Amino acid sequence: MRHYQQQWIDEWCMENGWTDLYRERSGNYWAFPPHAVMPEPIPSSILKTIKSHKGWCREEQVVIGTAVLSTLGSIGLSFFFKCPIPMVFAFGIGAIASALLEMD
Repeated sequence: MRHYQQQWIDEWCMENGWTDLYRERSGNYWAFPPHAVMPEPIPSSILKTIKSHKGWCREEQVVIGTAVLSTLGSIGLSFFFKCPIPMVFAFGIGAIASALLEMD
């Protein structure tokens, strides 16, 4: 799952003079710093700062929304059917959502 929108990283690179941005794998971005001949990874402290200013990306919003809606639906179904099984389903969705939201 992507935790950063490409636009956020592009904006930072443009502001700080980094060029030729590419994404090696999830959460690992590389670019050429100003006046450099080799690409370097964008520092994790910078990525954390960007994340703290921008908030959740679209994919994270969808995962969180799905988890919340499944929990609310499960509460209603558990109350209606007087059965705890829908809450087990909600617990499973919550566990998957928390694993997806993990930042490695």
